[in-house]
Parts: sequence; structure tokens; C-alpha cells
Amino acid sequence: MDHFLYKNGTLHAEDVALTEIAAQVGTPFYVYSTATLTRHYRLFTEALSPLPHLVCFAIKSLSNVAVLKTLGNLGAGMDVVSGGEYLRAKAAGVPGDRIVFSGVGKTREEMRLALTGGIRQFNVESEPEMRALSEIATSLGVTAPIAVRVNPDVDAKTHEKIATGKKENKFGIPIARASQVYAEAARLPGLQVVGIDVHIGSQLTELEPFEQAYLKIADLTRRLRSEGHTITRLDLGGGLGIPYTRSNEAPPLPTDYGALIKRTVGDLGCEVEIEPGRLISGNAGLLVASVIYVKNGEGRDFLILDAAMNDLVRPSMYGAHHDIVPVMEPPVAAPTQEFDIVGPVCETGDTFAKGRDLPLVAEGDLVAFRSAGAYGAVMASEYNTRPLIPEVLVNGDHFAVIRARPSFDEILKRDTIPSWL
Repeated sequence: MDHFLYKNGTLHAEDVALTEIAAQVGTPFYVYSTATLTRHYRLFTEALSPLPHLVCFAIKSLSNVAVLKTLGNLGAGMDVVSGGEYLRAKAAGVPGDRIVFSGVGKTREEMRLALTGGIRQFNVESEPEMRALSEIATSLGVTAPIAVRVNPDVDAKTHEKIATGKKENKFGIPIARASQVYAEAARLPGLQVVGIDVHIGSQLTELEPFEQAYLKIADLTRRLRSEGHTITRLDLGGGLGIPYTRSNEAPPLPTDYGALIKRTVGDLGCEVEIEPGRLISGNAGLLVASVIYVKNGEGRDFLILDAAMNDLVRPSMYGAHHDIVPVMEPPVAAPTQEFDIVGPVCETGDTFAKGRDLPLVAEGDLVAFRSAGAYGAVMASEYNTRPLIPEVLVNGDHFAVIRARPSFDEILKRDTIPSWL
């Protein structure tokens, strides 16, 4: 469920008409719903109760500080994968004891940043990283809490570019070597083992891969405890998918996911951490664009928008589907036309959809990309010197620009001409 509905013939974000935002901000822009973010976060907390748990929002899905503060104020933790994301979480007022640091390539500078600023735990991905963290923690005279990310070799049955739990993926240490790695962790100074971490992929639409992975983690927990390790936390990652189409087929609900967690690891007495991103933010955001031209080609017609692949790269990168709808509600049984929906970037890959049926639209009309809140603005670029587009947050009947569109002067001033030119 989201809070983007037609009211009086116009698509609204909560109680704000998208036409009103477009008139003030210009297009294209991203818009997020506070009510949807709140509802989706609470679905997870309710699904995990009464287990002790912490829901850590995966910042990589949507990193605007205003969104992070919205979730942080509800009690969310944050899952970060870089020093920059750590600083975003802190800027949003999230305390260090609610921040988990993941990622395969943490630098010593990032380790130092988190250790001095406060951290709940590091999810360690390799022995070299673990040794580096030991050195940094020891040099600072502090202890770094860690969970080791294990790779369970489970097929998440998702797109190959977002699968992370198979043995050929770069993430984690093979589960078969877990005892050896945990033994080394126990010997290294400056480290405190607190748990186990696992994450098998993104946009999962079935529970069965989660069950395979979590049963392996339950067995590993018992084995590591028998070897003398204290395991008090299980970080089970994220990855639960969202419906990108308005069909009757939908991924499992957070309630089903929570029941699975309780069934597989709920008897271990561990605090459970999860790291949802897409399911909290995905359907909480739209990308709104204007039609520049309707172009008649040979054998096909093109809808050319002012949004492009640099604003929303998922269709180009993953072949991803986004429902695209007119902002002005079409009449019942309105005639439709088949379009290739494209942007103005000089790449054939700048295509959002091919052969998509849409109600008749004209130059200047607004269209909205649904389910664009996750991996939209965060993956945007200024390719073709196209400014990053604004982000807008709606709360009830009012809205605020939470990232402004930069001017061309601001963009050009970032470049520096050397003295010899």
C-alpha cells in the first residue's frame, strides 16, 4: 500500500496534488510520502514483535537526510556501507548504537570514523578486513563489536546483479570456514564478537531462500556457541521485494517474513537485526516527469520525457519495470496508445519502457513513475551535465524540497581549470 492516489482527477501524494509540486519545483522531481515510509517501517517492527529486534534501514536505497530523520525519529536503526552514509545517519540524529556498518570494502579511515563516532557493530566481510579493524581499534584503545558476514551459498532467485549469497558472489566468508574465522576473531585484540551476519540478495519474491539461509545460520549459531563464542545478535540482512506492477502477484508480506524469522531462529535467544531498504522506501516514492514531445516513428511511437536514465537508471541497468501513469486521471475506458517511453540522453539505453500502453498524452502533460523511491535518487548522476533533480517530502497537506536542483553555475564551479590553461 502507498499514499499516492487520484483525488478529484489528479494524482496526489497524501493530500498534496502533484501538479502543485510541479508548478513550484519544476520537473522532473522525486517525491516521497511520510505516511508510506512510516507505515512500512512499522510493518516490520510489528512483524518481529515480541522478539528483541532492531530494524536498520538500508541507507543505500534512499539516503536523503530528511528521510533518514523521519525513520530515525520512529526508532529505526541504520545500515550503512560507507563513511558518507555513516555521516548521513549521524546528521539525521541517529545515535551510533543504532548504526550497523556493512560493506565489503571498509577503509581504515571509515573504521576510524565509526569507532570514534560510535557504532553498534561492524559486519566484517573478510579476514583482511577483520585484521585491519583490530589494528585500528587497538590503536584507538577501544573495542570494536563485530558480526562476521557468512556466505551461505543460497540462490536468492533474483536478478544476478543483486544476488549476494551465492559462493561466487564477493560478499562474506564461506560458511564452511566460519569456525576458523571466528576462532581468529576471538584471538585478535580490540575485537568483540557479538553475532553473525547474513544477506543473500535484494528484491526477493519468495520466502524459501530466506528459510534456507536462516536454517543454516541457526545451525551455525549452535556450533559457534559450542566452540565457546558468545552469539547474542543475528543480523539477517534485508532483501524482501516489492510489487513493481499492479498485478495480483505480490511478494510475501513483512508479517510472513517475521513469522519465518521466529520459526527459524526465534528459539536462539538472540536479538534480531534486519536491514530492509526497498520495502520501506520503494513504494514510498514517485518520479514525476513532463512530456517534451510525442514523436511518431516508423512502426512505433515515442514518448520523450524530461526525465532520463541519469535520473532513474534501474530500467537501463537491470531491465527493471516501473508502472508509468498520467498525473491527470484518465476517464474510464479512455483510449490508449502504445509508446516507447524514453528520455533525452544521447544513448539508446535511455529507454524506460518499450511498447507500453498509456492513455493518450500530449506535450506538457505530467506522468509519474511508481515504486521509484528505492535506488532512484541515490543512483542518479549528472550525465550529459543534467542537474540532479529535486527531492520532495510530503507530510499530510504540506511538502518541502529536501534536495534542491543545482544551477548550472553551481555545477560548473566544481570544475577547476589548471594554471597552465
